Amino acid sequence: MARRIISSHDEDGLPEPGTRRTGSGPRAVVSHAGTAGSTGTAGTETSRRHGRTARSAASGGKPAGETAVRKGFVDMRRMPSEDMVAKTLNETAGVLGVPTRPKIVDFNARLKERRRMSLKVIAIRTAAALAALAAVSALVWLLFFSSVFRLETSRISVSGGNDWVSSSDILSIAGKQSGRSLLLVSTNDVASQLKNIPGVTEATVKKQFPNSLSVTVKAQQPAAMLKGPGNTLVAVDSQGRVLNQVGDASTDGIPTIDVANVERSLGSKAVKEALKVLGSLPDSLRSTITKVTADTQDSITTELNGGEHVVIWGDSSDLALKQAIVDKILPDPNVIGDKKQVDVSAPSRPIIK
Repeated sequence: MARRIISSHDEDGLPEPGTRRTGSGPRAVVSHAGTAGSTGTAGTETSRRHGRTARSAASGGKPAGETAVRKGFVDMRRMPSEDMVAKTLNETAGVLGVPTRPKIVDFNARLKERRRMSLKVIAIRTAAALAALAAVSALVWLLFFSSVFRLETSRISVSGGNDWVSSSDILSIAGKQSGRSLLLVSTNDVASQLKNIPGVTEATVKKQFPNSLSVTVKAQQPAAMLKGPGNTLVAVDSQGRVLNQVGDASTDGIPTIDVANVERSLGSKAVKEALKVLGSLPDSLRSTITKVTADTQDSITTELNGGEHVVIWGDSSDLALKQAIVDKILPDPNVIGDKKQVDVSAPSRPIIK
């Protein structure tokens, strides 16, 4: 007669020896096959005891009711379950939650896409570079080549000329900048060129954007008239440069120096010193000079009012101090008295006689 006994599985999921599993799951129905009578019962008990002893030894002496974990064994029952269907639906869900087709990576298509993106980046960068170059070119053309900033001769204004320095001479120099962009015009260069005109002592050049130029000069009267043979008169400035008479310029009030030869006298040191002295005198004193003598470079002498007074200047050194002494002595009758000559060649010790 056969007996049916319900027993628990071992951790390895194998039935006890001599048993047959019926059903499935953690608890199964096990049937022991044996002979009828006491022999079958005794064999079954013996087998069960041997099984418990083996399980106790395998679990380190723990009771048979406790679970033993074998080294290197993965218990699938203890691993978290994962619903692969739900996971796939979540990964392939569209914007509105509608399942879509899962992505399939096509490496050839991906490579082509990367190439297209690279070409697109190159095209964008090239277009940006060309746009920047076009903008710079347009700006350069506007500033330096267009008519917006182009200086024309009609836009150059000149002031400060006199009877000995004509405005046309000034305009001829400033007009050399005509046709250029006002940004390229150097005001310092133009001013330096204007100062080379005989009679010009100062020059100021200002830009008036977008395309105008203002030129102002300070022109002096001739420092002296060089009188050569045949009563030839040549006007010269304080630097010995010959001035060009403009129209009917008057020579009244301009000191005259008698010379044997006008051209050679321009290189004479005595004449150069005399021109420096005469060029530094105020107009009120210059207008009273009737004769100038320059025998040597340190004996410059001027006669005032036809010989009423004579001033010996010496050379052109310490002119400011010498002028101050002369201005102090000549107008004061108590100082000059009946004397006619004032020697300031040594300004620290003026001599009146």
